[in-house]
Amino acid sequence: MADPTVERRAPRPRRSRPVRVAEAIKDWVVEQGLHPGDRLPGEAMLIERFGMSKGTIREAMRLLQAQGLIETKTGPGGGSFVGEVTRERANALLANYFYFRDVTIDDIYQVRIALEPELAAGLAGRLSGAQLAELEAIMTEYAEPAASAEEERRQHVASLRFHARLSDFGQNKLLGYFISFMAQILTDLTVYKRLYTAPNHDLWQKGRRHQADLIAALKRGDAGAARDTMRSHMLMARKLMEDQEAEVMKRFIAE
Repeated sequence: MADPTVERRAPRPRRSRPVRVAEAIKDWVVEQGLHPGDRLPGEAMLIERFGMSKGTIREAMRLLQAQGLIETKTGPGGGSFVGEVTRERANALLANYFYFRDVTIDDIYQVRIALEPELAAGLAGRLSGAQLAELEAIMTEYAEPAASAEEERRQHVASLRFHARLSDFGQNKLLGYFISFMAQILTDLTVYKRLYTAPNHDLWQKGRRHQADLIAALKRGDAGAARDTMRSHMLMARKLMEDQEAEVMKRFIAE
């Protein structure tokens, strides 16, 4: 008797030849141990190596270039080189994936609450004086409570940069990337969806206190306090953003 789960499984769409060749080129780059900036073989050698037509090779290289994995230079010393996908480009591509999906503030903070306390605990006692000073410098951008909604927005964006920069300092690059991506999504929501209201001095004070307490815990190497402080900060931030999202909806309905 046939397995019903197999019968329900949708057939995998067949990938085009240029897409398959692009994947094969990526595999070959890894096998050869090439790094960003290393030169790739010329077109004739790629045609011979992969046994494909000139048109297929060129289309495969265009696909890799669009993904940021290949860079092409013209003129003397030109050619094709292994590229490096920047965090900004990766963020943009991943944001496009989520663009038509209903990602809510609660979804974002569910991820932040799970990840950021662990990042903070892992960094306790491991940050250099320069790194701690950089975080404290960011905090000076909201040293005083906002006097207007526009200033409130700018301060919120700066506070998100605090979290993104903290994520850069961790050794787990995957963890750091996801935390930074969450901060970028919230920054975009703040800017484009006007997720800010009139200044709230009480929330400003609590948020800044959390960050000051976090830095203190990081300095003295107290992982437990760093974890607990970050979790409290995330829970408060989620409530704030949910309230602001509700305000935006009320304004939208009123208009």
